Amino acid sequence: MRIATIIYHLAVSCWLGGSALFTFVLTPILFKSYPRDTAGSIVGTLFPGYFQWGLACGAVAFICLLLGKNHRKIASGLILTIMLTVTATQAFIIEPRAAELKKQIPSFETTPPDHPLRVQFRKLHGISAVANLMLIGAGVVLVIFSSPPAQRKEDAN
Repeated sequence: MRIATIIYHLAVSCWLGGSALFTFVLTPILFKSYPRDTAGSIVGTLFPGYFQWGLACGAVAFICLLLGKNHRKIASGLILTIMLTVTATQAFIIEPRAAELKKQIPSFETTPPDHPLRVQFRKLHGISAVANLMLIGAGVVLVIFSSPPAQRKEDAN
């Protein structure tokens, strides 16, 4: 199933690349370019698609992992399962709660940071940010795991 292995690599790479681009490039640019409330609104609008992308890439990667050949299939499958669980938690629990809180906060620019709704939002944002960084780290591990095993010198000759 060589095609399954190729699609697995593509799915993991697209998930990792999309997460890294969104986290380290697009979000910082938005918050530097627009007022905080506007940037937050844009990012909030993008979040459902971001999480759907992760879930789709993860599901494709998992199916292809089962069908293909991978010298670290069990470890990779466990990592993918954790990544999918974290992404689903972000998509279906954390993000909707944060979005609901955000609707109740008139403005992040004028509402004091110690306001109870801001405190709740900050907690959810922190959990989501840590989860996102964990997903990126796990994606890097999957890319490393998908590298072919190193050949011993006597095997190469």
